Amino acid sequence: MRRLILFRHAKAEPRAKGQDDADRPLAQRGREDAALIAGVLAREKLVPDLALVSSARRTLQTWDCVKPTFPGARLEPLDALYNASAEEILAEAQAFADEADTVMVIGHNPGLHELAILLLEEGGAPGWQVEKMDARFPTSTAAAFLIDPAGRASFDGLFLASEHGGEGE
Repeated sequence: MRRLILFRHAKAEPRAKGQDDADRPLAQRGREDAALIAGVLAREKLVPDLALVSSARRTLQTWDCVKPTFPGARLEPLDALYNASAEEILAEAQAFADEADTVMVIGHNPGLHELAILLLEEGGAPGWQVEKMDARFPTSTAAAFLIDPAGRASFDGLFLASEHGGEGE
């Protein structure tokens, strides 16, 4: 893996009474924002070879919204990404590191947000980058990192739907 893209699922509908959290579907706004950010990533040449996607309904539907932009990417749904910690998300990505140059993880907060901050800090990013990342990681946000041969990450971009004409959270 030479690049890691962390993509928070798109905006979901509120949980209905008696509905399991993992079964929440995307809102229409979420579908639009997910497709928007996929287009932004493609324009930036941040195209995944492999998508590791939480098995929750909203993350799988987020993948459905972005996959037309990334037709060459292979999907790998993973139960382990649902409500995973930063360390668990990173371990899942590293387990697939030999299978793709660019791995996209579509998952949930707080784990994705915490992992993005951890990668910045471990990569020696300047304080202003860490602060910007720490400020917010709303739905349909993607953070990209280059991964060097030693496994160290360096910041390669932060993409929020609200900064590209979408609504975000």
